[in-house]
Amino acid sequence: MIKRNTMNLRLSAAAAAALTLAACNNSPTDDTPAPEPEESGKQVLGEGTSIIRADVEMEREIMPLEPLESRISFDEGGYSLSDTAIAELKAVLETRQYTEGGDIVLRGHTDAGGNDNANLRASERRAEAVKDWFVENGTAEDRITVVGLGEQNPARPNANPDGIPNEENRAYNRRVMVHIAVPEELVVEETPDTPTLVEKVTAD
Repeated sequence: MIKRNTMNLRLSAAAAAALTLAACNNSPTDDTPAPEPEESGKQVLGEGTSIIRADVEMEREIMPLEPLESRISFDEGGYSLSDTAIAELKAVLETRQYTEGGDIVLRGHTDAGGNDNANLRASERRAEAVKDWFVENGTAEDRITVVGLGEQNPARPNANPDGIPNEENRAYNRRVMVHIAVPEELVVEETPDTPTLVEKVTAD
């Protein structure tokens, strides 16, 4: 009887050990692949994935633009660019009109001192000096047109009403005017003036 009980205990212990080993073999380990996510109809965005659909185009608002007119100083005379002139040119490079790539026209001017031919040559040389600066700073040469106007089209009267030269005004007239056009699609459309009530009645 004692031997039979001892044998039964041994068999029970062996069975328990076998069950425990089977349970360990069936438990998940770190090497077990994770279950595949169920299809839910939603796209899972990974790191760096854009939330903008490729088939949706964002329209960029186009802001109208007027051509640029800028004065480059030659107040001190001569043909060399002063520090003031260079600062004015650098400001032009920062404008949207310049970066849009429109054509550039440089119109050189002088005061009324000297003869017409000398003034014409001086105005051309001033415009050429401005052109050279633009080209040296990355502007395509074929984008620039140079015009010398001499003493024509003064910005201010060269003399006072009594005929005495106005030196301040003459200095202001020594200049190069920079005109930069803008692409046609950016040009500001002129709105026709609304007629006044009197004009409407007169027209009727």
